[in-house]
Amino acid sequence: MSRPIIQVDQKVGLVKGLPLSFQHLFAMFGASILVPMLFGINPAIVLLMNGIGTMIYLVICKGKAPAFLGSSFAFLAPTFAVLAAMGGIAAGAFNYALGGYVVVGVCFMIVAVIIKFAGTKWIDVVLPPATMGPVVALIGLDLAGTAAKSAGLLPEAGAAMDVKVVAVSMITLAVAIFGNVLFRKFFAVIPILIAIVVGYLTAVAFGLVDLSGIAKAPIFALPNFSFPKFQMDMILIILPAALVVISEHIGHLIVTGNIIGKDLTKDPGLHRSLFSDGISTTLSGFMGSVPTTTYGENIGVMAITRVYSVWVIGGAAVLSSVLAFSGTLSAIIMSIPGPVMGGVSFLLYGVIAASGIRLIVEQKVDYSKAKNLCLTAVVLTVGVSGVKVPVGLASLSGMCLATIVGMVLSLIFWVLESLKLTNDFDSAK
Repeated sequence: MSRPIIQVDQKVGLVKGLPLSFQHLFAMFGASILVPMLFGINPAIVLLMNGIGTMIYLVICKGKAPAFLGSSFAFLAPTFAVLAAMGGIAAGAFNYALGGYVVVGVCFMIVAVIIKFAGTKWIDVVLPPATMGPVVALIGLDLAGTAAKSAGLLPEAGAAMDVKVVAVSMITLAVAIFGNVLFRKFFAVIPILIAIVVGYLTAVAFGLVDLSGIAKAPIFALPNFSFPKFQMDMILIILPAALVVISEHIGHLIVTGNIIGKDLTKDPGLHRSLFSDGISTTLSGFMGSVPTTTYGENIGVMAITRVYSVWVIGGAAVLSSVLAFSGTLSAIIMSIPGPVMGGVSFLLYGVIAASGIRLIVEQKVDYSKAKNLCLTAVVLTVGVSGVKVPVGLASLSGMCLATIVGMVLSLIFWVLESLKLTNDFDSAK
């Protein structure tokens, strides 16, 4: 008997829903709080706004698109540039970055309105299966190096591999893999949560967990709110990163639709999804948080567990918001060491990559056609090559650059086919 699927609109009781929601919370937590920590701001405001943004997303998308909005990494380089130009956090430089975030969110909403009136038929033209399959695969492959570093398998240059760190990550990964294959009944839908718990306890036994922060943490704490300042040259530094997030958003929505078996670009629609992200990013900018994006980690959890319920995602959003006010609970989760999440991420990111291969197989892409072969080959090569194209102070690379290259090439091939200039017509005669 195959593992049951919990569908998108299916409600889950509290006893089952709470651990399922915690599973999603743990999946996004490490990456989402890393961004504010790099900027030197309190992660609590980010957890609050990520939770609120996700709930807004679920409502605007009519409960049809299960996605969690977390902190975007696309804005790291431009934000660091703004901080350097305006004198750092102490001088209030982050407020000018917030102004840029607000403008980016508005741009998302404008693009969403354009998509609303232009429709989504263009997606079938610029992202055919031969392009979309490798793009989806690259979403996972792009993150594989991050998982390997967190797992201790890629130590810093000159540093020796830490046996304890690797042992914790591999034990966590083993529980996630074999749990996914062997667990039954309710345990079969929470293998990631169980793997994290086992990994955490192993890390405690190995002395890799610092528990001092939990004892010192206040039971209740208020997030630190701050507000945007608008300066055109700072906005122009931040703005180009929007292109990265938009291309990432399209890829994430398509792969989520592929996992749950529905075309989410049509219903609830790419315009609703992107518009929701725009509102979330704009609100984050006004409150002192960072831009949001749909999270690959949570897509991976859905693919593994086959739990697609928006009620579970909504529960994770509520938990994220509650964490913003709970110093103790936040400290407990923040004490989870990197190797634990690295071990889990090894599987999560790989599952996303496998979803791209699945798309190619299910769409029966014919690689005897030169067009399909060239599209897949070029997209994969661009994605894994490490090539970076500067866009202001941000850069396009990996999956984002591959998506744009694939879209342009697909459009060119479509034009050539429409004019009957490709050699496929010769072979058909």
